[in-house]
Amino acid sequence: MTNKNNTVIYIGVTSDLLKRVCQHKTKTYKGFTSKYNCDKLVYFEEFSDINKAIIREKQLKSGNRKRKENLINSENS
Repeated sequence: MTNKNNTVIYIGVTSDLLKRVCQHKTKTYKGFTSKYNCDKLVYFEEFSDINKAIIREKQLKSGNRKRKENLINSENS
């Protein structure tokens, strides 16, 4: 997720993407995404195993911003 100016990148895991995006858009929970107005979904991956999803989340979070931007742009061009 990102904000309207694409200056912040948020990475997370959920079992219900539509519900979670709605929560971000309505700022249901106070935290990083509400503080930085991250309410635009720009990339997602689906997994059938939550453990694999968490491993991928950690992998993405450990990468630098340029790698994250390249991944987002490769899927949205």
